[in-house]
Amino acid sequence: MMVAMTAMLVSVAELSNIFSVFVVLVCLCGMVLFIMRNMMVFRVHGEDMMFGSTVHPVAPRIPQVKMMKVHIPFTFKLVESSKSSYADVQCSVSSQVPYTLLALWGVSIRELHLFLWRPWSAVREAARRGQLLHGHYQQAGTVLHSSTGHGERCVSLSLPRPCSPAAQGGQGGQGRPSSVLDLGTPPRLCYPLVVFLVRDDDPDDGQGGELHPDESVALVNVVHIKDSVCTLPTSILAQYLKQANGQLSCLKQLYLATGNAMTSYDDETSPLDTAFCPNGLTPLGLAGHGLNANGGNGCANGVRAALLCEEQLCVVCQFYPLSRALLPCRHTCVCAGCFNRLDRCPMCRSPIKSYFCIRGEDYMPLEPGNSTKAGPPTPLAQWLQDWNDRLTDFLGFHR
Repeated sequence: MMVAMTAMLVSVAELSNIFSVFVVLVCLCGMVLFIMRNMMVFRVHGEDMMFGSTVHPVAPRIPQVKMMKVHIPFTFKLVESSKSSYADVQCSVSSQVPYTLLALWGVSIRELHLFLWRPWSAVREAARRGQLLHGHYQQAGTVLHSSTGHGERCVSLSLPRPCSPAAQGGQGGQGRPSSVLDLGTPPRLCYPLVVFLVRDDDPDDGQGGELHPDESVALVNVVHIKDSVCTLPTSILAQYLKQANGQLSCLKQLYLATGNAMTSYDDETSPLDTAFCPNGLTPLGLAGHGLNANGGNGCANGVRAALLCEEQLCVVCQFYPLSRALLPCRHTCVCAGCFNRLDRCPMCRSPIKSYFCIRGEDYMPLEPGNSTKAGPPTPLAQWLQDWNDRLTDFLGFHR
């Protein structure tokens, strides 16, 4: 009897030890689960680690802005802008079509932007009558008519000399000398100088016929001139392109990666030849990502601009030519292959919101999977890959 009792007590003692170990293990597992479910303080998602998830965060795809190529028959740039003053503003103008150049001084900013949105027919009629922005500028300046296109030509613009108040135009008849502009203190309500280049094609002469809706018909250049109140250097503040269909685009420069004199553009000048405008967009703030190129011959310069972009190499791989312009920073510095691995501009580190292509991307090699398809993985390789994915998820890393 005593032997049986002893054997039973020994077995119970052994079970007690096993039970104690089991309880400790259960408590340990419970503690681990509790810690992992509350590990947000360590920036780790415990639930995803333990229970897995079929949802994996994916970086949003950067959208491409569809662009259409718009030919610009005019060019306008400042010459020796550091020496410019109200008495002498040297500029270089070229055109491939007959045009009228009109310089207006002290133009109302508000009225200018309202006028730019008017239909092309109204703008053309006002230009023919010499009444562009009539009553909304302080002094009328140089007026030039060219019946034919021409290459780059230097034009000197200056504020009219003092004359009698009765002979002053625009808003100048207020008893003050015509050589003085009342621009006020910053922020100003008037632009110092606005230069219009308006196409002179006559639809009734039987030669040109109707213009294509996408044809460029006017280039409006807003120029700031350094003075004692606003000491910013003389420069072109903005350039607006008007098309025959009424669309208005604010032209912007693209910034290339290198300082090559042939391909870099000074902030003081904005030579134009070809612009890439968003297809189908009419708001002024959106329709304005322009590619600028030097020269007056549109066809030749369009080809040259493409060749210049081709000889520029991607700043990341230094192998493929650059082909994509990043927005909103407008740096043109990467190829198609490196772009897919970036979310920030490699030049200024600003986030990439969208992009557009400035040339074809047929230089990219075909992916290996396109030439020879890889066969399905073996069961062992698939099993190892599954366990690798589970381990990656358990450790909290993203696949």
